[in-house]
Amino acid sequence: MSTELISKEGAIIIVIDIQEKLFPKMARKEELIRNVEKLIRFAGIMKIPILLTEQYPKGLGRTIVEVKNILPKVKPIEKVEFSCLRSEKFKEAIEKLGAKTLIITGIETHICVTQTALDGVKKGYRVCVVRDAVTSRSLDDESLALERMRQCGVTIVSTEMLIYEMLGKAGTPEFKEALKLVK
Repeated sequence: MSTELISKEGAIIIVIDIQEKLFPKMARKEELIRNVEKLIRFAGIMKIPILLTEQYPKGLGRTIVEVKNILPKVKPIEKVEFSCLRSEKFKEAIEKLGAKTLIITGIETHICVTQTALDGVKKGYRVCVVRDAVTSRSLDDESLALERMRQCGVTIVSTEMLIYEMLGKAGTPEFKEALKLVK
């Protein structure tokens, strides 16, 4: 488990499967979308790349409009694998970006988020799951998944923890912009 603070160097944010037919069934969906939007906007301020995935969009629909509207230039990576890291297109994308730290948000915590996180740890990435920017249909499944990920070396953070860790200090132009997101 890493005691190093999270930095933007080599970091990417992964937004997993926030899709039309899945999203309405999620617990804490309002909190999820509010925090995912903050993270996306923060990524823009810090110039952190974002990858967006869609699990079998033919059956589960496309990314919800709230997310798509703030990521108009990001083309979703379609997949059928639960772990993003088992999708060839996804693996190519993170290798091209030179990712070292995977910051994971999205749904469902106990399925695609957990499998991606555990595969990430196994492949040598630093993996951070943003606790208040992931959810499942069942809070029991979510809780168990977070506990398992933590035991396996995944760093669990909140949206605000991540933002302040990556900023590192006050007084910068990035800090002034990011402050608008957390107030």
